[in-house]
Amino acid sequence: MKLWGGRFTKETDKLVEDFHSSISFDHKLYQYDIRGSIAHARMLGKTGVISSEEADEIIKGLQGISADLETGKVELNVQAEDIHMNIEQLLTQRIGDVGKKLHTGRSRNDQVALDTRLYMKNELKETAYLLIEVQKAIVEVAEKNVRTIMPGYTHLQKAQPITFAHHLMAYFEMFQRDWERLYDCYKRTDVCPLGAGALAGTTFPIDRNMVAEELGFAGITGNSLDAVSDRDYLVEYTAAAALIMTHLSRFCEEIILWASHEFAFIDLDDAYSTGSSIMPQKKNPDVAELIRGKTGRVYGHLVGLLTMIKGLPLAYNKDLQEDKEAIFDVVDTVKKSLLVFAPMLATIKVSENRMYQGAQGGFTNATDVADYLVNKGMGFRDAHRVVGELVLWAIKEGRNLTEMTLEEYQELSSLFTEDIFQAISIEACVERRDVHGGPAPGKVAAAIDLAKKVIETNKRDI
Repeated sequence: MKLWGGRFTKETDKLVEDFHSSISFDHKLYQYDIRGSIAHARMLGKTGVISSEEADEIIKGLQGISADLETGKVELNVQAEDIHMNIEQLLTQRIGDVGKKLHTGRSRNDQVALDTRLYMKNELKETAYLLIEVQKAIVEVAEKNVRTIMPGYTHLQKAQPITFAHHLMAYFEMFQRDWERLYDCYKRTDVCPLGAGALAGTTFPIDRNMVAEELGFAGITGNSLDAVSDRDYLVEYTAAAALIMTHLSRFCEEIILWASHEFAFIDLDDAYSTGSSIMPQKKNPDVAELIRGKTGRVYGHLVGLLTMIKGLPLAYNKDLQEDKEAIFDVVDTVKKSLLVFAPMLATIKVSENRMYQGAQGGFTNATDVADYLVNKGMGFRDAHRVVGELVLWAIKEGRNLTEMTLEEYQELSSLFTEDIFQAISIEACVERRDVHGGPAPGKVAAAIDLAKKVIETNKRDI
């Protein structure tokens, strides 16, 4: 008979039982469920709701169940519906009627809210740690390429010369925002809902703060209705995870392009590439492609979670059972993606020569020619037109701007003098962009030094 079956006159239909059961996935919460139950039992004993001897017996029984689940000595029962009922059923089988007192002063509604918060606190830290590993890989590769010049792009068209380190550090900034979002989400996850009961608290003289303190929460929830129905922290994590995957996907897209024969800017390590079953020459960036593909899974779960909660009246509704499969998959997907991305990036081989050749093509120094004329007194719009005509001329001649003669320059403007060629060398174009946040090697080196300090701070704050 079900633990809740007192008011029912017949057994649950087998189809409903299978449809209703969540043990196939929420078994992942067993360690958190037992931790919460131990804290709850200890509090019940301390406040006199049950005797201290009964509390000790319950705690000992729960610890034994935990150990047996860890070693696979016990199996969970589908007919017990969920992880909460399974643990309680196992406890009662082991210690008898005393086990039935564990659920005094609580409901599965506040119990599952507690379990998922404990789970998310752990996974937020795990995800933040893996993000730091990606940041470290970025900094390590960037530090080796402070003077590696490459073309910067807009619209995937060559735009202006930058350095590979500067390009990489753009992703450091993205992942730092991701880390901060996780850190911020943790604060809103770190409140204990136990004691909210089904929706209206309890008549027993429980000590909610005692439970929260034992479980390592910063505080307790302020409203019992909100406590059992709130899943914002799951949505917030998923939204943060979606942005992490967005940034990983963008990075992977560029890695895929850079590793192609057409770009040949980098070579991926064999350990993070795969081959073809038919074409022996192939070296495919499958890891990067999979991360790019898995991004859609996380997006889908975010929409699913938002849709699930958008029309729910207060307080708990069974719809909320659908949060677990989604959040478990989100956590697994983002953690695995971060875990494999960091070493994939750290082991790339960079073709400095190929990147430099890329920066020399596509008239990436055209803006610097315009700036040169502006520094000689010409208005920028006039300079823009002159350089546009210059580029058109160079295209027709099949040359780049450094290959044209001074006489050809002077046919378009008498302001050009011999120093134009030094002013528009690729190295000079990068060096002169010496503003905070710019690609000049000195500024990028400073950004890398700051990033190292940020990483150390992030590690301390996890």
